[in-house]
Amino acid sequence: MPVIQQILFIVAAFIATFLFSKKIKQVRRNILLGKDENYSDNYSLRWKNVLLLAFGQKKMFRNPLVAVMHFVIYAGFIIINIEVLEIFLDGILGTHRLFSSPLGSFYSMLINAFEFLAVGVIAVCVAFLCRRNIIKLKRFISRDLDGWPRSDANYILITEIILMCLFITMNASDTILQQRGYSHYAEHLTGNFAFSQYLHPLFNGLSNEGLTILERTCWWLHILGIFAFLNYLPYSKHLHILLAFPNAYYARLQPEGKMHNMPAVQKEVLYAMQPELAPTEASAPQKFGAKDVFDLSWRNLLDAYSCTECGRCSAACPANQTGKLLSPRKIMMNTRDRLEEVGKNINSNGSFKDDGKTLLDYISTEELRACTTCNACVEECPVSISPLEIILELRRSLVMEDSNAPQEWNTMFSNIENNFAPWKFSPDDRDKWATEMNA
Repeated sequence: MPVIQQILFIVAAFIATFLFSKKIKQVRRNILLGKDENYSDNYSLRWKNVLLLAFGQKKMFRNPLVAVMHFVIYAGFIIINIEVLEIFLDGILGTHRLFSSPLGSFYSMLINAFEFLAVGVIAVCVAFLCRRNIIKLKRFISRDLDGWPRSDANYILITEIILMCLFITMNASDTILQQRGYSHYAEHLTGNFAFSQYLHPLFNGLSNEGLTILERTCWWLHILGIFAFLNYLPYSKHLHILLAFPNAYYARLQPEGKMHNMPAVQKEVLYAMQPELAPTEASAPQKFGAKDVFDLSWRNLLDAYSCTECGRCSAACPANQTGKLLSPRKIMMNTRDRLEEVGKNINSNGSFKDDGKTLLDYISTEELRACTTCNACVEECPVSISPLEIILELRRSLVMEDSNAPQEWNTMFSNIENNFAPWKFSPDDRDKWATEMNA
């Protein structure tokens, strides 16, 4: 590789790495704006979750066909990065097919495997594009995805197809030049590869110089495309490619359906039942629930960034399926949007400057009240996200901070407070039914 190309590659790699690192630091800072929570227990079970949920995609296999297709893209992304590592080192060192000599015949086997994966990725991406844009599965045409989210998914699928085509075309032109014994290509004889060899008839008519230009163009577009993809990730739902692993590690280990109670509320109930236990000096009032992203835990905010927008949560939500306004997917997307807005505010002002907004400006009261707390959204999520926790915290704030609840709820609250039961009758009469049975 000429020195000028080597220098240009190093500059491009530095810029891409710098911009990606800067954005990832901002994402981390945004996540840590949430309240602290301790997830340092049970290391073995947490690593097991990483292996099963993130690497093994356990929940995806409830639908085997879709799971296999998704796994092909996932494996392609992970395994073909070995080939990207070679391209990266070639760019820095000015070499060509750096791994071919040390790996010998195994190198050709490796590239053949990569080509099988590349063709698989192309086929699956085409299938996924069809599912979204031709078949139009219900969860992909929901209003939640109107605008950028729908385009985002399509852009990524198209980009993956282009990157895989560039990889195969690069291999085809490279192997023709090897066979012709041209320049440095003759120093790395790999033989033909599984699929790129079928492109040879398309390029055999090109001159050596034309093939070199084709090979170099594909090489540059492939690596620059990966650099661009890397910096696109933090702005896209595809950030889950990276965050699925910490999200699986920090998954909740409590029994599903167990709700987080506030000790302050539990104490108030205890003092109401046993006034003699109440402290003589009243403590300062505590904030109940969440109005904004600062009031949620950092784990809730990690959930928001990890959301894949697949819609399985909304498809399983009984409220959503019966026409209610609630969509668990939208809850996560709105939380991420608000968190990104807060992050931009901090970037502009050095620290957060009150903008007069809260998360409740993004998520309506009607959405929050529609939730039945059935936990279906949590159960269906492939990466263990809990929209339910965010819904409960926002609803808790509406009820306990703003006294904002439907009349039916207020009636129930009053009965519980006065009668220790949701029903409007005296506690002394609660066991009358048993007395009447014995009569």
